[in-house]
Amino acid sequence: MTAVLSWGVGLPADFRSEDVFAFHRRDPLAVAERVEGRTLQKGLAWEGRAACLTIRFDGAHASAELAVDGVASAAAPAALAQLLPRMLGLTQQVEAFERAYRDHPQLGPLIARHPGLRVPLSASPFEALSWAITGQQISVRAAISLRRRLIEVAGLRHSAGLACYPDAQRVAVLSEADLRSAGFSQAKAQTLIRLGRLVADDELPLDAWIVTLPVDEIRERLMRVRGIGPWTIDYALLRGFGWLDGSLHGDVAVRRSLQAVLDCPESVTEGQAKRWLAEFSPWRALIAAHLWAVGLGKLP
Repeated sequence: MTAVLSWGVGLPADFRSEDVFAFHRRDPLAVAERVEGRTLQKGLAWEGRAACLTIRFDGAHASAELAVDGVASAAAPAALAQLLPRMLGLTQQVEAFERAYRDHPQLGPLIARHPGLRVPLSASPFEALSWAITGQQISVRAAISLRRRLIEVAGLRHSAGLACYPDAQRVAVLSEADLRSAGFSQAKAQTLIRLGRLVADDELPLDAWIVTLPVDEIRERLMRVRGIGPWTIDYALLRGFGWLDGSLHGDVAVRRSLQAVLDCPESVTEGQAKRWLAEFSPWRALIAAHLWAVGLGKLP
């Protein structure tokens, strides 16, 4: 039995659907995400079941269809209605940022180069946080390979064929040996399992935090988890919750692009990047996204 839910949203005139495609097209093997034409399909765990989310873009409109293997709960339609605009970055007030800084000597050219830039989000805060842990201190290419192996070892696959990114409950029951065999270091394997168990036991209510977004509490609670530090938290706040004010000054790509934007002859240090970004609160993470776009052509 497959339950199918549908929803749709309007898109602003400057919506950048290619950014959404690029974010979900990171894995060239496309084991859990597939982009064909103007359509994205993503495998994910939904209420513990395998599901396939299909998002189609048609001009000023995006429609979503969620096919769940099994029976979806009564709360699923409302959850899907919230998921779609959040994943597409439509809840981010980027217009206010652009109005405030379009004439700024450094930010103005960035805005002109990528008008309407929003940050596409992961399907869940857990996915964003586990992806940030996976990518700690390794290249994006290596992180994508590890992410693929995590999906494969979790073993959840939708009836339509796509593998599904696991939820916290499925990661919580993996063993350290499972993740070590998939290529994770001992430290990362332990951190992922620890995180999965904390979320599964509701000691870290990530999904509830989507609604209330208690940033200070999120930061304080996550900092208690061994293996999770400031960069991981700020990245997860951005990709998992859409919070645009994390200071990603520790990100190498951000500092590299900032060096070019500021025309600095020497590398920009973390301290210099932190001080420069501090002036632009509450938009520091959005500025980091613009700097990523400059340096990489896409957002990591």
